[in-house]
Amino acid sequence: MPVIATRPCPAEACALLEQHGLPAVWARLYAARGVTHPGDIAHRLPTLLPPAGLLHIERAARLLADAIAARQRILIVADYDADGATACAVGVRGLRLLGAQVDYLVPNRITHGYGLTPAIVALAAARKPNLLVTVDNGIAAVAGVAAANALGIPVLVTDHHLPGEALPDAACIVNPNQPDCTFASKHLAGVGVMFYVLLALRAELRQRNAYTSQTEPDLRSLLDLVALGTVADVVRLDANNRTLVENGLARIRAGKAQAGIHALFRAAGRDPLHATVFDLGFMLGPRLNAAGRLDDMTLGIECLLTDDAASAHTLAQQLDSLNRKRRDVESGMLESALGILATFNPAHSHSLVAYQPDWHAGVIGILASRLKDTYHRPTVVFARADDGTLKGSGRSIPGLHLRDAIDMVDKRHPGLIRQFGGHAMAAGLTLATDRHTDFAAALETVVREWLDPADLEGRIETDGELAASEHSYVLASELDRAVWGQGFPAPLFTGEFEVSAQRVVGEKHLKLKLARGGQVFDAMRFFHPDPLPAHIRAVYALMPNEYNGQHTLQLKLQHWEPVD
Repeated sequence: MPVIATRPCPAEACALLEQHGLPAVWARLYAARGVTHPGDIAHRLPTLLPPAGLLHIERAARLLADAIAARQRILIVADYDADGATACAVGVRGLRLLGAQVDYLVPNRITHGYGLTPAIVALAAARKPNLLVTVDNGIAAVAGVAAANALGIPVLVTDHHLPGEALPDAACIVNPNQPDCTFASKHLAGVGVMFYVLLALRAELRQRNAYTSQTEPDLRSLLDLVALGTVADVVRLDANNRTLVENGLARIRAGKAQAGIHALFRAAGRDPLHATVFDLGFMLGPRLNAAGRLDDMTLGIECLLTDDAASAHTLAQQLDSLNRKRRDVESGMLESALGILATFNPAHSHSLVAYQPDWHAGVIGILASRLKDTYHRPTVVFARADDGTLKGSGRSIPGLHLRDAIDMVDKRHPGLIRQFGGHAMAAGLTLATDRHTDFAAALETVVREWLDPADLEGRIETDGELAASEHSYVLASELDRAVWGQGFPAPLFTGEFEVSAQRVVGEKHLKLKLARGGQVFDAMRFFHPDPLPAHIRAVYALMPNEYNGQHTLQLKLQHWEPVD
């Protein structure tokens, strides 16, 4: 059973925030997340880190400005996830605003695989581009860039993934995680990197007198896309990323979203005027990702590029349909995996590797995430590709950097892994046919060396108890609109309650009344219909509930323990 812990809250930082006017509950929440000054939560655009901090960004700006001046054809090579799709849309829209001739190409996950490969370069070359620009990929494309160079096509790499041992011989690389880059935010998503490149390009064009103050393009119009890609890619929401997300949400709430963003909200049954981080991460992101998982991300990118509301609606409905299909495929794969793992004993393993030849390669990442959550083990799931190789997708737990663990496996077992890449919490790799058992043994060895048994127990961090007076619809609504995410988690609270009433609703949810200190709270336990004991210690979030014009507070029960 996971351990319930209270997140440390530095008293000095908390007091300082209160002195600057923050209510006590907000000071406590922010101080516990490393905020030491109100400026860190102001989220004003002028506080963004300057583009000049990104290594080689001025060179990238000159490269693009020269291409614009010469009326050269620019081709963006995107990735097939939500970050790649939004980065592509930001690149296409932004470069067109700045006067470029630009088009895009996105690989098919199943047919082409990931990134700027020599095969993708060959497809790109047929369009006769003068410059290739990668978004959300390219830092590992040593062979792909070499193939482009051989054809005389320079490549500008914009990426955020960790580099391998060798960098591609590109005309320019902009990546906060490349060697010698001192940019303070190492957690920009691919869409954030592309947005920064556009900021630098606009500054370069300004120096070349390309605009007057009245005609200079306003790149803030792209921030809704930046916010969606940043949240959907689950990058760490440091202060810089929170500023990007907050301002993107503000544009959506103000009715200034792109037609495709607006249509995706409608397809998800959500109101863009009340947009939240939850909407971006759990409603829009999966619908956009469904295109890359089951079909072709061109569908998602076109949805983000169109300015026609009717076209956006049609494309969003297609994405919604694909997402329903994705959920069906995922459900079947999860049922299959849990059946296969019925005898799996987590006590005997520090990691989990699963494979079935009929699993869909587009959904293995989601399955890995589900199994990781179920067993609290670093998990890699494989599916067979059309060429017979095994495509793997992994998800990790706190304490294990998955990409580094796979790198260690690669170093110890040369030839086992054909290619790999990723982050601390998520990674992808390719194996030769039927080598998954060899990989499983090698990964288990590394994970046993790197993780202590305590790391495998699971830990739920909360913000402690809330005073009775702090339980309010107003606070719940304010928390709902704030920017939370990876590295800046949404608040959870804990406390002991009497379960005074409970009933199953919708066949799979539990509707509750929880009593404490003379107060009774409505509560919901989603997707867990099993009855609770009379006295529990609860971990919960505050949730604003709006129904039939009524605004009430609900507690969203996330975890519970019995109290003797």
